[in-house]
Amino acid sequence: MSAVFPVFLIVAAFVLIAIGFIGAFLPALPGPPISWAGLLVAYFSASSTLHVPTLVVTAVVMVAVTVADYVFPPMMTAKNGGTKMGTIGSTVGLVAGIILPIPMLGVIVCPFVGALVFELIHDSSDTKRALKAAWGAFLGFLLGTGMKAIVCSAFAWILILNLAKGWF
Repeated sequence: MSAVFPVFLIVAAFVLIAIGFIGAFLPALPGPPISWAGLLVAYFSASSTLHVPTLVVTAVVMVAVTVADYVFPPMMTAKNGGTKMGTIGSTVGLVAGIILPIPMLGVIVCPFVGALVFELIHDSSDTKRALKAAWGAFLGFLLGTGMKAIVCSAFAWILILNLAKGWF
């Protein structure tokens, strides 16, 4: 096997981890599964000291967080009196926020604004309920996104630490 193949695997692993981290914030990309794929690719590199139990545990965490990300936003929206429109609005707000010139501000503020606008479109007669529902949608979004970002970051650290053990 040439020396290029192991280097290619490590580079591919880091690229997948990076794309997964970006996917933690973009609804179109499944962040944790892509990051986990980076760990799997690294496992096959001669430089890696990753073990099967590590891959199994990280896979379980990845599945749990991915499922939770689909459960928390609608659950938090419903708990605060919201509708599916609030959850949709939160996602639309996130996408709009990414396009704004100040992405981090947009990613934080726009999901709330989107949920509020969509709740008001659904029922404009109760602003107080719409605000509460938008807050729930926003909290659900933050919870899901935060969990995904933490898991993708942890996968990156696992990769870095295991590669460092293999190199030194």
